[in-house]
Amino acid sequence: MKVTVVAILETEFKQEQALAKIMNNRLQRAAKELQDFHFAGLSVRRSSAHYLTVQLSYNQKYKIRYRIMNDVPSDVEFLVAESCSRLGYILWKSMVAEHTRQAW
Repeated sequence: MKVTVVAILETEFKQEQALAKIMNNRLQRAAKELQDFHFAGLSVRRSSAHYLTVQLSYNQKYKIRYRIMNDVPSDVEFLVAESCSRLGYILWKSMVAEHTRQAW
């Protein structure tokens, strides 16, 4: 399984240039750490899903949030959720998921 963790650098927050650089570097380090260490076991795993793509970003309170960008088996989704929650990251709730939930 090919594992990719992408840091979505924030540009919409009104912040000082130096702080923006520090926060974006922190996010890039977190993405590299997830991909290289926490999800390393998934790289050698055979699965029906050949790719795992995870995005990291900040919410409005500067907490790191994550979301899985493609369909993966439930055990892989559980492993991602467990690893991210252990690190203090929160699930990135998308607008599509919120509208779908409200429709039901």
